[in-house]
Amino acid sequence: MEHPFINESTLSEKSIEELQESISSLTTKLSFSSRTGNQSVTNQILMAIESHRTVMQKKLNALFNKENIKDQIHIESGKTR
Repeated sequence: MEHPFINESTLSEKSIEELQESISSLTTKLSFSSRTGNQSVTNQILMAIESHRTVMQKKLNALFNKENIKDQIHIESGKTR
């Protein structure tokens, strides 16, 4: 579930690296909130992370399509047995 107060268009302006840094920072905060037992803050951070990951995945998919990167690896040998 994505965070309802995080605007996807604002996140879309960030680069993939900036999104990764934000996710890393949020993950650190998530760890702290989990250790302190603050469940409501933990849930908010989880939704924020999901929002960031969704936008990052869209950017990566667009990059893969642009670069014509396939999601499968084909291993072929020129030798016959």
